[in-house]
Order: sequence, then C-alpha cells, then structure tokens
Amino acid sequence: MSLPNLPVVPVILSGGSGTRLWPLSRERQPKQFLSLVSDLSLFQETVIRAGAAGSQARRPIVVCNEAHRFLVAEQLLSQGVIAEAIVLEPVGRNTAPAVGVAALLALASEARGSGNAAADPLLLVLPSDHVVLDEPAFTAAVRAAMPAASEGYLVTFGVVPTGPETGYGYIRRGREMDGWAVIDKFVEKPNLATAQAYVDSRQYLWNSGMFLFSANAYLRELGAHAPAMRSACERAVAEAAVDADFVRLGAAFAACPADSVDFAVMEKTARAAVVPLSAGWSDVGSWAALSDVLRKDGDDNVVSGDVMLEACHGTHVMARSRLVAVIGLTDVVVVETDDAVLVMAREHAQSVKKIVDALRAANRSEVRGD
Repeated sequence: MSLPNLPVVPVILSGGSGTRLWPLSRERQPKQFLSLVSDLSLFQETVIRAGAAGSQARRPIVVCNEAHRFLVAEQLLSQGVIAEAIVLEPVGRNTAPAVGVAALLALASEARGSGNAAADPLLLVLPSDHVVLDEPAFTAAVRAAMPAASEGYLVTFGVVPTGPETGYGYIRRGREMDGWAVIDKFVEKPNLATAQAYVDSRQYLWNSGMFLFSANAYLRELGAHAPAMRSACERAVAEAAVDADFVRLGAAFAACPADSVDFAVMEKTARAAVVPLSAGWSDVGSWAALSDVLRKDGDDNVVSGDVMLEACHGTHVMARSRLVAVIGLTDVVVVETDDAVLVMAREHAQSVKKIVDALRAANRSEVRGD
C-alpha cells in the first residue's frame, strides 16, 4: 500500500490525574509518569510509540498542566527527545481544546519549517497514560489510517474487544474500506448484556481515544461543531508566551468550553472513520485493568516489591516501603506506599475514585503526594 508522504506530528496529551490508581498515582505524580509495566513510565512509552510514522514523524507536541511541566521535560530529556512544544494549560479543559491548540501550533510550525503556509500535517493524538503491548501492530494500524486521514477523514483507533467490557464506549463500524471503515455510530458505556451482544456481533470496537487526522480537518470540524471552542483556542495561542522550553497559553483558554474530542467533534462530523486495533491496548483505568496487562504467577497473582503470599489466587499486591504478607485471599488488590494502604475487592476497582474524592474534600496530603 502506497502511503501519503505527509508530515506526522505526534500530539501527546498528558493532563490526566489517574485517580483510580491511588495510592500509587497522586496529583503531583499521576499514573502517566509512573513505571507500571516496564522500566519506562507510561509517558515515556507513549513518546516512543509516537514514532510509529517513521521518517514522516516530526517532533512531538506535549500538552500538560503547569504542575507537571518539569516531569514532562525531565522524562523527555531522559529519552533524548526534543519536543516541538510543551504546552501548558492554565486550567484543564478536556481533550478537544488541547488538540485544537496543538493543531494550531503544528500548522504554524510546519509553515515555518517548510516555508509553505498551506502545509497541513497529520496529527497522531495519543493519551500519555495508555498501554500498548504490541508496538508493531500499533505501527501497522497507524499506517492503515494514513490514507483515510490524508483524504480528510478524522480517524480513531477502535480496539478489537477481548470481552464484554462495560467500562468503555463502543464504535459501530459502517461501510468497510481498505483497512478502515466509516463510523456508523458511537455508543456510550453499555450494560453487561449489551456489551456481550456487541462483542458477539463483531461489528463493534472499543473507543480508544487515539486519533489520526490532519490539523486543518480537525480545526474545520471544530469550527463547525464547537465554534466557541475553536475561537478560544485561537485566542489562547495568539496570546501565548514562550517561557524557556514551555509555551504558556493565554488567559482566553480558561474561558474555553470543556469537552472531549469525541463529544465535540467525532460524534458530530460526517467524516469519522475507524481503524481496527488489536495490539494489547489498555487505558489502565483501574487496578483491575492494570492487573490484566501484567505478568501473573501460576495462581493468577501479580506481585511487586517485598511481598509474601500464602494460599492466594487472583490477587494484585504491591509493596513500596515494607514487607506485605497476604494470606488466603482471592480477587483482592493490596497497594502499600509509605503513607497509605489500599485493600479492596478487585470487583470494586472503579470505586477508588470515591476515596480520592473524599480525601480531596478533606484536604488530605495523601491525595496530593506531598
């Protein structure tokens, strides 16, 4: 397959807080900056993955918040990567404005570099806190998406389901093309019976939140479906100040409507497309999800640190500062840090956020990571 010879600008979104992986993930060092599945952090793994376009890949644009700017800079430096821009949001406004700002900066950068004001790079949009175990399969999916993106389609990567997961949104494939499909519809998180029916039909994919589209195509659709958002992004970039390695967005960004790429654009555009992805993907959105991508022993246990188990099955035990011994438990998660211990049934993994919300309301240091 002949690929379009277009520049590809990775856009790495790093504004998440990872509350469901508390007590390991904290406000000052959320999950994307932690080494959870390898010696590298999830952010660093994403930076490497962002090179999937090969020689067409440009330097990445990273969008993060003020508090994490030095973590981003240090982790890029450790990988020998120079960012095109490290964009600091004055306040979080979800993914659609973050990508809008990145699209404007990518267009300006490409015009400067090529001398062609009409240059229109493709943007490979990647959340910084996902896991992809099969990098070659991911690279193949990016290559499969490039022809559609070059034709003005907004492409998302739809993960081939491995089971009836109720924690993800779903995408129904429509008309099949060469390696990609037009999107028929987006579906919110289903109940278990509906999710099973989706999996059985083989017509539905998990919505991964990763995208490939041209900068102009995205801005065009943003202007059509969320004009106030596009206008705020343009003002924020026009008012931005360069501070050493960082681009500080102008105050207009704080007035920007907050929404995701899916809600602001993908569910409204007539140019939405999807490429199937089967690459060991996970958004590691909970301790249960993290357990699923880590190596297990013969009793289906996952252990990290100074841990002793006796008569346990399906447990995930992590010790950071002392010995942790667990006896006779099944499907339980135990996470020990120097200032907090979490013990929960695996089936309640999504409830960690309630504890974090309570800690935040009480202004407890354990949620911040002081």
